[in-house]
Amino acid sequence: MADDLSEKALQAVEHARSTGKIKKGTNEVTKSIERGTAKLVVIAKDVSPPEILMHLPLLSKEKNIPLVEVARKEELGAAAGLAVGTSAVCIVQEGDAKNLIKEIVEASK
Repeated sequence: MADDLSEKALQAVEHARSTGKIKKGTNEVTKSIERGTAKLVVIAKDVSPPEILMHLPLLSKEKNIPLVEVARKEELGAAAGLAVGTSAVCIVQEGDAKNLIKEIVEASK
């Protein structure tokens, strides 16, 4: 189930990248969550040190924004269209990822 969710999250990031708008990197993601513009937050589990991302799950929960963890930052970076790994990505405008995000929200309830 969790793998399915992270697969969907990565797909959503890819769709949103080409048809909507995403923010990449911990700082950008943090700002989007605080402003309430993030529709979905995706973070990588293999970030070191983990303190870099520790505030994101709490912040997302506070603002009622769904958060999905994926196994590797390389996968997340690739989904976001980067040549390098990234610790966090959020979707600001869904584009074609709207239905995927709905599914993720339903599944994470």
